[in-house]
Amino acid sequence: MKEIGKVGFVSLGCPKNTFDSERILTQLRAEGYLIVPSYDDADLVVVNTCGFIDEAVAESLETIGEALRENGKVIVTGCLGARESVIRDAHPNVLAVTGPHATEAVMGAVHEHLARPHDPYTDLIPPGGLKLTPRHYAWLKISEGCNHRCTFCIIPSLRGDLVSRPVGEVLAEAEGLVKAGVKELLIISQDTSAYGVDVKYRTGFWNGRPVKTRMTELVDELAKLGVWLRLHYVYPYPSVDDVVPMMAEGKVLPYLDVPFQHASPRILKAMKRPGDIEHTLRRIERWREVCPDIAIRSTFIVGFPGETEDDFDELLDFLEAAQLDRVGAFAYSPVEGAAANALPDPVDEDVKQDRLARFMDVAADISAAKLRQRRGRELTVLVDEVAGGRAVARSYADAPEIDGVVHIAQGRGLHPGDLVRVRITRSDDYDLWGKPI
Repeated sequence: MKEIGKVGFVSLGCPKNTFDSERILTQLRAEGYLIVPSYDDADLVVVNTCGFIDEAVAESLETIGEALRENGKVIVTGCLGARESVIRDAHPNVLAVTGPHATEAVMGAVHEHLARPHDPYTDLIPPGGLKLTPRHYAWLKISEGCNHRCTFCIIPSLRGDLVSRPVGEVLAEAEGLVKAGVKELLIISQDTSAYGVDVKYRTGFWNGRPVKTRMTELVDELAKLGVWLRLHYVYPYPSVDDVVPMMAEGKVLPYLDVPFQHASPRILKAMKRPGDIEHTLRRIERWREVCPDIAIRSTFIVGFPGETEDDFDELLDFLEAAQLDRVGAFAYSPVEGAAANALPDPVDEDVKQDRLARFMDVAADISAAKLRQRRGRELTVLVDEVAGGRAVARSYADAPEIDGVVHIAQGRGLHPGDLVRVRITRSDDYDLWGKPI
């Protein structure tokens, strides 16, 4: 009997890459390949790379080098694969290089260097496909690429312009995931609120019914599946205002991930981002009027080229005024191919790090104050881990591996995927502690 081919797999980068990795893994298993956990056991290795910032490029190249040293046969895919020369210059011996969201190309390379198993067995695939996340939550990517041209970003050159997935295909995948036991669907893309713009919101079909390819209609249909829905990477289009009432109605978690990036109009203009901060603050106020429990997450860049102390003070003022629930930030780093590289007046690295620390101090104080207000409240939480009689869970305000968690000391009898009511007893800067009710 012919020996079954064994494939090792390394996945780097963001949730979009994780989603792509899950698709490739699912296809590998559908064709009968075995997925193995070590370089030694593998006949070849697939590395799904990230190429967004310099540190990610360095990590990807280092991982490719490690796979070559330990195994010798390596296929590279992902965002860094869109810059094939960078990979070939560092590692000329890789078997093949593909760009992102290229399952068919990856499988073609695997077939070329590792024969297909004689008889693929579809029953090797678990319901919902192979997942790198726990069984009870899953990333659901609704589109690829981006139509924006932010000067700090090279995503459009890596992943192309916006391409929305057919709405019926997205809903079918979501239904399959829920039937497989998923309790939370995390909706992702490069620009979630732009879903359908490229196809002019054309009507698709789901269960024989017409459904527009648009964020609001998609959320309305997903809500019927009866699980947690969480929206990520929501560009601040006016359409966001239409989703907030759906949060108040309980159709989608009252959690909004909007990347504002900065607050100085001058810097936002240099970034090619929306720059009317007073309008943004008024919108945030309206969102909270419509849905008082809404948790707003955002990301920011400090030390962008040309950022002065006055610009940075404007950012801190915005943070204080907006009182955002969850905040992430990083110091600006030049990315090969980004338009921002040509901007004048780069900020000194020590100044960047000082501003980043000051920014995160303010963000931590705001987070701590908001979490103190939750003490004594009852919340429904989703259990992620249970060990030693203790459990770690998340509330509606907590995305996995991004935000805080809810610690449960009396966790005996709980299991990952359980939805539990807890009373919050204490808090720190980012996390909560609670007791089951």
